[in-house]
Amino acid sequence: MWTLITLRPLTLLLLLLLLLQPLQLKILHKYVPLSAEEIEQFEDYLEEMRSTGPTLPTPKDVFKRRTIIDLGRPLTDSNYCTDEIKMKNVHNRFRCVKEHFFLQISFEELQDICNNLFVSCKNGVKRCHRSRQSIKGVYCNLIEGVVMTDCVYESSYRQGQVLMTCRWQNDIQEVIPAYINDIMEINDTIKEKHVLHGYFQ
Repeated sequence: MWTLITLRPLTLLLLLLLLLQPLQLKILHKYVPLSAEEIEQFEDYLEEMRSTGPTLPTPKDVFKRRTIIDLGRPLTDSNYCTDEIKMKNVHNRFRCVKEHFFLQISFEELQDICNNLFVSCKNGVKRCHRSRQSIKGVYCNLIEGVVMTDCVYESSYRQGQVLMTCRWQNDIQEVIPAYINDIMEINDTIKEKHVLHGYFQ
C-alpha cells in the first residue's frame, strides 16, 4: 500500500515549506537585521508568490484603453494610427486589425450613447447606436502588414456622429460600448436624412 509520502513527495514538501514561511521570516529577522520597509517588501513578495497571477482586464477596461484618446497629440498626424495602435496594443490575436477608430470623448459620454435608439450600422444591420453630438476621432485603415509591429495604417481625421454597438457586461451589470462601427461625417448624416425623406434617389 502506497502512502502520501511515496506517492506525492514534492507536493508534501511544498506544503511543509508553506507552513514554515512565517517561522522562517521570524528566524531570518533574528539573524539578519531588516528594516520595517524591507520586511513589508518581503511579505509582499511572499503574497505575490502565493497569488494565482494577474487578473485579466475587463472588456470595459480593454475598450477604454484601445479606443479613448487624450488631447495630447494632434489628430491630424499622418502617423497617428500606426503609433497609437502599437502603443495601445490593438490587435486580433497578434494579427493586424483591418480598421480601427480612436475617439476623443470620455468613456461615460460614450456609454450614454448605448441608451439611444437602434439605427442601421454601416453594413445595414440595425444593431448600432448613433451619438447625437459630433465627436472627434481618427479612422485607421490598414495599408500594410499582417502581424503586430509590422502593421502600417493610413490615418484620417474625422468629426461626426459615431455609430457603435453595445453589449451587456455581467460582472458590472452595465451596458458598455463594444465596437465602433463608423464616424459619420456631418455631410454623410445630412445626405442620409435627405435620402430618408426622398430628396435624393
